Amino acid sequence: MAHVTTPSLRGDDTAERRKARGAFFTPPALCDYVVDWAVRSADDVVLEPSCGEAAFLLSAAERLAKLGTTAAGPAAGELHGVELHEDSAEDALGLLRSAGHDARVKVADFFTVTPQPVYDAVVGNPPYVRYQGFNGDNRTRARAAAMRAGVALTGLASSWAAFVVHSALFLKPGGRLGLVLPAELLTVNYAAEVRRFLMERFRVVRLVLFTERVFPGVLEEVVLLLADGFDEGPTDHCELFQARNVDDLPQAVGRLWRPAAPESKWTASLLSTEALAAVARLTEHGQFGILHDWGETTLGMVTGNNRYFTMSREAAERHGISRSELLRISPPGSRHLRTLTFSTPAWRELGAAGSATYLFRPPGEPSPQAQRYITSGEAVDVHHAYKCRVRNPWWRVPLVPPADLFLTYMNADTPRLSTNRARVHHLNSVHGVYLKPELTKTGMDLLPIGSLNSMTLLSAETVGRAYGGGMLKIEPKEADLLPVPAAELLENARAELTARKPQVARALSNGRVTDAAAIVDEVLLVDHLGLRPSEVSALREAHAELNSRRVARGAGPRGAR
Repeated sequence: MAHVTTPSLRGDDTAERRKARGAFFTPPALCDYVVDWAVRSADDVVLEPSCGEAAFLLSAAERLAKLGTTAAGPAAGELHGVELHEDSAEDALGLLRSAGHDARVKVADFFTVTPQPVYDAVVGNPPYVRYQGFNGDNRTRARAAAMRAGVALTGLASSWAAFVVHSALFLKPGGRLGLVLPAELLTVNYAAEVRRFLMERFRVVRLVLFTERVFPGVLEEVVLLLADGFDEGPTDHCELFQARNVDDLPQAVGRLWRPAAPESKWTASLLSTEALAAVARLTEHGQFGILHDWGETTLGMVTGNNRYFTMSREAAERHGISRSELLRISPPGSRHLRTLTFSTPAWRELGAAGSATYLFRPPGEPSPQAQRYITSGEAVDVHHAYKCRVRNPWWRVPLVPPADLFLTYMNADTPRLSTNRARVHHLNSVHGVYLKPELTKTGMDLLPIGSLNSMTLLSAETVGRAYGGGMLKIEPKEADLLPVPAAELLENARAELTARKPQVARALSNGRVTDAAAIVDEVLLVDHLGLRPSEVSALREAHAELNSRRVARGAGPRGAR
């Protein structure tokens, strides 16, 4: 629903009902800003899909009237809306007529309306219903509407994604699309095809970003999408404008930014010009590559039931399971991998404290004790879990060899690399990095400390994804793209990095990741690569900004934009 600026004329349209269909309030100044950009002629034909109580149509009516006073004749433009909620549609017409404006508002699900490319401008604030509540026929209709433009959306897409694509199809050639969208447009994987669509079909893609919350009391960030010149694309760049808040919009200053590919994440668009310049300087001469240059990153072992398959030393002894039927593992989770190295003494210490440092995995015919344990698992239906059910025998977890490095993939701060000196196996609560043979020594010795620099910390925020609670999640394919120092740079800095390992380790043990990064920055970025203090500061400030945005998004209840 469009986000309205006036109270409902219907007392039975409660806040809960509005929330269920994605309807929330929009500041009038935001409507005016979008409309003033999109509506340029007194005879423009304007559409507000899912118009709610016509916040954008009311603004468009005033804009057309103003333009009409300077034109040769009165304003001849038309105002059209679509609204699913019948009472809201009636309210919208009442508000427009009471203000002296004529308009047409169709009562319908916008996704069922066949696009007619007759509009000069489509403006509004799409419904924002997350994928968990956006299902059944609603999702089917939305995905079919997006496919009409050749855009295939995944089942994880929230309602706004299909809305953007469907809205664009109502534009005449050269038309303009002005929408208030969640900042997910920039960051989520499911929006990849929406990003591609925008850059392929429009001549100009402008994004207006905010450093403060636009909607009071609501944590979700927004971005204004102002796309001009429909069917006059493609373009290879975006115009970026940054404003502090809605009041600051007239002072927003623009710059150009080119994404690596149209469909790639646009998170880097949030970076300052100084930070982007520092990133470019570090990557253009080969001193920084990506993690995939070092080797392969893969998922760990999937048990199907960690509680059953993983064992502490005490539990193994209690069940009489011999060491030959147990596999040494890094315990489930990654809290113990926030250090530069996971050593055998560290593994033993965890075991002595009762952590699950073993995996039940008889390599051949189970012993009588192991068979009893298997039978006990069947008694509580462990073998019916999906991962168990599809393998034979169900109790033998597929083996993944010990990795050279562990990479944490759910992170409150930043992904960490830790050298697997204990040579233990790992579960899918962490990723394994298998280094190329010629890079094994350098990688195991230096990559965990070398990756603790502001360039890599910042880049993790752009290649990873924000998850529930503000966690940063990084999948293997995303990890492959994580910028890290090149092997030559680390070898050149071996002596200095090795000397500073104790200092870095102390900072990490106290939870001071940014302090650890400052130590590594001084060695790699300043001493060896010659970055100026101002450039390093730009990287640190950009990382702090993206990190705080992610954490803020994950704090407290989620809501409208």
